Amino acid sequence: MKNLNSLLIITAIGFLFSPFCYASKEIKSINDNLSSKENTLHLENNYSKIFLDSTLTVQPLSNNSIKAKSEVLKEGQYVLSTQFDKLQKVLEKYQTIEKNNQWKRIDINPANYKNLKPTDSGTIVKQIRERLFIVGDLKQDSKSNIYDEELMAGVLNYKKRYGLTLNYELTLEHINQMNEPISNRIKTIKLNMERCREIPENLANASEYIMVNIPSYRLFYIKDGKNEFASDVFVGAKWSETETFTSMMDKIVFSPYWYIPQSIIDNELKLKIFADKNYLEENNMEWNGGRVRQKPGPKNSLGLVKFMFPNQYDIYMHDTPSKSLFLFEKRTFSHGCINIKDAKGLAQSILKNDPDWSIEKIDNAMSGEKETTYELKNKIPVYIGYFTAWVSDDNGEISFFDDIYGKDINTEQLQNTSVVMD
Repeated sequence: MKNLNSLLIITAIGFLFSPFCYASKEIKSINDNLSSKENTLHLENNYSKIFLDSTLTVQPLSNNSIKAKSEVLKEGQYVLSTQFDKLQKVLEKYQTIEKNNQWKRIDINPANYKNLKPTDSGTIVKQIRERLFIVGDLKQDSKSNIYDEELMAGVLNYKKRYGLTLNYELTLEHINQMNEPISNRIKTIKLNMERCREIPENLANASEYIMVNIPSYRLFYIKDGKNEFASDVFVGAKWSETETFTSMMDKIVFSPYWYIPQSIIDNELKLKIFADKNYLEENNMEWNGGRVRQKPGPKNSLGLVKFMFPNQYDIYMHDTPSKSLFLFEKRTFSHGCINIKDAKGLAQSILKNDPDWSIEKIDNAMSGEKETTYELKNKIPVYIGYFTAWVSDDNGEISFFDDIYGKDINTEQLQNTSVVMD
């Protein structure tokens, strides 16, 4: 495992300096089944949730404003228009937990804490079980102090809700996350309810759109009010954040050239060319009209397909050859663009009902030999958002995600000083 972690870290560092776009069971039963379950967990990625965001107006959330917004949103039946109501329902649940003093701190000594694994036992296991029951990850609290199969299932659901790697181990970071005061969780829910207020009307009632939630590193393609497609993504590094905005997707470019932004040429590429005179040729690059571009192919930093939607930030979505980066929980690697794990799947979903584009034609266009641009017959709304709390449309469970760009913290500071954002 240490070797794997080292390899992943090296891979990530290498990528950053390469060109790319902006009921209790018996303990014996647990041991018998654990190995086979662990082998399949890393393949799971069933985060069937929908996310969004936009620029928001920061104002205190009153009960009257919640009620008013709820009444408006009941008129719509699509995913975006119902999220406010779902968050409000979870907010009431968490406020009740706080009122009844059910959010008990899990007692640990960080200095001597050892990662918890199945078959471990102790008071801490009992406390974790109680917490997972209170928030709904467990349907019952057996009061057992043994980390059994029942608790394993609860831990998996907890990690799924928080966008964590799906395994049974509970680290100090996980315990600290559980020990986050419930008052902070309530603030996060309210903040994300406020973000719902700024959903553009054309999206709230649209039957087709694509949205990306930056903190969850997920993309969703919604059609006819249903989730047509989903994929993991990675987004901009903290020094090159992916912006939040709306636009209209109008083109799909297969086997694209990558025209390298001048900022990357000045800050990174020139140094590499100076150090290695064969750098451009070795990386399938060429000069073109005073600019540098990377030719189509499997090693192209944009992968084999990109999705274009005009915006002032020069951000777009695209494939990537660096698939190993999707093994990381925190995926902030790009210069701002959105890198899609299953870009081919997105292209197939968008063009599924287009008689001009069969799967075979899509495969041929993604062969990497020639750039092919297709203008969509119907433009698709795109919504790049920043939601740190979102309620699943499938089961009503809430997910919390890391505030990777510190937007929640900055927003709280603005609220405390009564500043209103545009």
